[in-house]
Amino acid sequence: MEVPAEQSEKESSALPAAAALPSESQPTPATLVQITVLKAQDLKTIKSDVSITLVRAEYNGVILGDSSKTDVLPNGTANYNFTTSFVCSPSGPNSLDDVAQKPVLLTVIEVSQKEKRQKEKAVPLGQAVVDLLPLLQGQCSFKVSAPLYAVPTSPLESLHPEAKGGLEVMVCTKEPLLSATQLSNGNLLSVTLEGAYSVPEAFAPTGPLQNYMACLQVPAAGEKEFPLLFKNGILKLAGEKEPLPRPKKWPLANIMAPGALSIPNSFIVGGPYEDEDGELNKREDREFRIQAESMKRIIWDMERRCYLDSAAVVTLQKRIAECWYWPVEVCRMSVASSSKGKTSKADKGDEDKQIFFHGVAYVNMVPLLCPGVKQIRGAFRVFPYQDSEVFEKTKSQHSVFRDLRRQFSLTKEGLWTPEISTSLSRAVPNKTQKEDKEKITKDKDSNRRMSNVPKTQLSDATGEAESVTYCLDGQQYIEAGTFLVMEIKLDKALVPKRLREELTRRVKQMIPPRPPLPPRTAGAKKAVEDYHNHVTSIAVAILSEYHDLFGKRLPDQGAIDHQTLEEQKRQLNFELNSSGKYFAFKEQLKYAVVKIVREKYLKTTAFETQEQFQAFLSELYVYLVDQMHVALNQLLSEEAASPAPVSHTTEEQLQLFAREAEFSKDYKLASLYHQQRLAQDQCNIQYWLDYGAFCLLLEETTKAQECFQQALSLDPHHIQSLLLCGIVAVMLQHYEEAEIFFEDACCLEPSSIVAWTLSEGLPDGSAERVPEVVEPALSRKLPEEEATAPETAPKVPSPVSGLSQPPCTVFMKAVEFLMKVNAIQFVHRALAHELLSLQGGPSCAYYLALAQTYLLKEDLSKCEECLCEAVRIDYMNPNVWAQKGHLCYLKRDFGEAKECYERTISFVEDAADMHFVYLRLGSIYLEEKEYGRAKHTYLLACKNSASCLTWLGVGIACYRLEELVEAEDALSEANALNNTNAEVWGYLSLICLQGGRQLEAEQCYKYAVKLALRNDALLREIRAAQQRFGFGNPAF
Repeated sequence: MEVPAEQSEKESSALPAAAALPSESQPTPATLVQITVLKAQDLKTIKSDVSITLVRAEYNGVILGDSSKTDVLPNGTANYNFTTSFVCSPSGPNSLDDVAQKPVLLTVIEVSQKEKRQKEKAVPLGQAVVDLLPLLQGQCSFKVSAPLYAVPTSPLESLHPEAKGGLEVMVCTKEPLLSATQLSNGNLLSVTLEGAYSVPEAFAPTGPLQNYMACLQVPAAGEKEFPLLFKNGILKLAGEKEPLPRPKKWPLANIMAPGALSIPNSFIVGGPYEDEDGELNKREDREFRIQAESMKRIIWDMERRCYLDSAAVVTLQKRIAECWYWPVEVCRMSVASSSKGKTSKADKGDEDKQIFFHGVAYVNMVPLLCPGVKQIRGAFRVFPYQDSEVFEKTKSQHSVFRDLRRQFSLTKEGLWTPEISTSLSRAVPNKTQKEDKEKITKDKDSNRRMSNVPKTQLSDATGEAESVTYCLDGQQYIEAGTFLVMEIKLDKALVPKRLREELTRRVKQMIPPRPPLPPRTAGAKKAVEDYHNHVTSIAVAILSEYHDLFGKRLPDQGAIDHQTLEEQKRQLNFELNSSGKYFAFKEQLKYAVVKIVREKYLKTTAFETQEQFQAFLSELYVYLVDQMHVALNQLLSEEAASPAPVSHTTEEQLQLFAREAEFSKDYKLASLYHQQRLAQDQCNIQYWLDYGAFCLLLEETTKAQECFQQALSLDPHHIQSLLLCGIVAVMLQHYEEAEIFFEDACCLEPSSIVAWTLSEGLPDGSAERVPEVVEPALSRKLPEEEATAPETAPKVPSPVSGLSQPPCTVFMKAVEFLMKVNAIQFVHRALAHELLSLQGGPSCAYYLALAQTYLLKEDLSKCEECLCEAVRIDYMNPNVWAQKGHLCYLKRDFGEAKECYERTISFVEDAADMHFVYLRLGSIYLEEKEYGRAKHTYLLACKNSASCLTWLGVGIACYRLEELVEAEDALSEANALNNTNAEVWGYLSLICLQGGRQLEAEQCYKYAVKLALRNDALLREIRAAQQRFGFGNPAF
């Protein structure tokens, strides 16, 4: 509510809107805000014959002072150099909230020269406003050129809205109004109410003067609430809709120049309906919205601001999380006329307090809890105000208008009277004003006491009758389809958003250095090497035939005589010819000889003469015999074979590849990666435990038991191995063995809460032997710093949100361990204990763990129910949104999955499985052809944990963006990490086709087909490119 100019400082501080949002502790001291009006310009454009003026400064309904009379120069300039000030104090009357929403009002007054026996005449010439918002943004001083708007000389005069002059104003304070801490932790909330559209037919410009009002309550620190009131809505008949952009207006009633109501540099810009956050933003609503904006409507275009200190910011965030929908009340009230009749005070009060067309719009505030979101703008339908419905949706127990209507009935308070003039002189309050002031204060106190009374005590016969009236009036909102268009904006997001990482432009610079691969020969050298290989292969085969016929001769048996050797040679030739092997060897060697002819001698056409042909055969025979001797010498030499290339795949990479395969349900590939880890080091306990956990995922309990026992054999005192052996023993119903394993774990580590918690799950209940040091821990909740288990299994990060998290319990610590090792049967047991031990209801972590178990079992409906509860409890938990994204992805609802994944990566804190969030989000971007965003997402995954799949995603995105060099670099890195991925070979084939590299394109295509490429669309694209370029397929 605004303070009229006629009220004193004390009166203005008594009204709710003049008080800052309360805070339990406000360290800001009183600060002097100094305003200096330097000069006015272009005054003669407002009035050509103006000669003497002065400037009056007013703030928060109080005149701060007048400047001295100043002559106007011929160019329209008046140098005032006038300085005044006011005190900003948390306790009022000029609070931080006043600084946020109330400007300094400057009035230029023309002073006429004195005539004999006549008083000096003062006429307002123009007005300007100075927004003090920079003082709440950390500035100590600023200078502005405030537009000066002309004041109409009569109510019927119509002025052009543009400014015709200006005032140069300097605003400064000795110290910042807000400390660095307050500036960092505080916030500024602004609410703009644009208008109400498609209003009921009963709204008519004829009849008694009406005031159209709306109100939204903003929670402050503690349980208090602060009302933001919008009044004096203008009823407009059918016609052209409001222009865009158009300025927002100050919520002031004491401005004489209509143009000065516009807030500097603050505009309503509108936008596509589809991009709005509220209702009526679907394609089918577009025509209705367009029609409603040019029909009968109520326009406010008013912005209200309020400063939120750190306590109020926390309260706002908490209230949004607890109740998603907030009520915005609307109503119509009759403006009380100043009748001189002798109407009794009681009748007059009842008449003024009537609230007509009481409606409410429900604004969904949840988007403000999304990372980085600072504003909500949209259309919101208006419904009849019914206490039960409002309480059900918003948890609001009382109506703002009903609580404040006593103040609304006092017309002298200036709540809705459209004041367009301000007294030019500040008179001392007379007796009547003092009585009005006392009456206002009493009504406020009475209202404050009544608002603390429970709603049930206020309901009486009169209230019931009014409720019926409200309902009947409000029903017309539904019939007319009325909706509000409003914007709620914060200076800073409630939930900070992760900053976009500037990744290296060149993909090659992100690829880690690798040793060069051994050079591969081509052309003539490659043809000779192939000939050597064939000769070697045939020689080995012939030697094997010789050994089969005559056996192996040892060196100590001496040399074979020439006659025996010739006989063995004859028999060997006979055997090779009679069996057909000689012909097979010749055919095998023929292809290698043809390649030498083509590649080394470049002979591809027929010879012109027989002599040339014979000469070439002689030369070729000599060369082939020489090369045969080279190959045989290499075969018979005692040089050791070259060692196999060392694998550059690390243990961490193999573990990541195994997790990727598990996540995509390619269990055969996952098993291969686990076995490769064990092949690298069979004495690593963690490798055996991970492989056993994988077997539990496949429900291969016996195989898992073997892995855990193998780990235990490497270290009989390993706690995690003992626990896992006990778990599989329970699954196999070997309860005595399980008891032994759990008892050993508890004895070796008496403080292990997980060990004692798991032992409680045995059928015979071994909890009777719980030592005294652990027994208290099993019956209480653990603080975060104590909730660490000695087991080596990686833990899922605890959810982080803006709201306080409940302390972790011993059962939830056990759940974390059991989820890691895929012991789902034990997870359900621990969750059952957790449910029985809770006093305030299940936590977000409980529902999240339960949802993960259902997701593993592919029970999507139950998983969705659990995630809905988890979202309700902790809306800002990135793990919840990640799981919800996985759920939507499996349901093939990719649009919803994309929104969940985008929200997950926007949080400052990472979710537990960010790698898979990046992978799936990137794949969705690729499907929707958003290749730039796909590339960025996959690069984020590569930066955190690179794998074949992440680099494959980068390669695909770069290929689609026609960045072929970067695409090849990324795909080459993917191939280095896993050379058995058929898609990698397929896209490499496409790149080679684009680059005209025939041999490489053909080789890549062969590998893609050999590895059974299952992407039919990619296969069709490759074959179409082969047809287009004319190479790349050996079948051509």
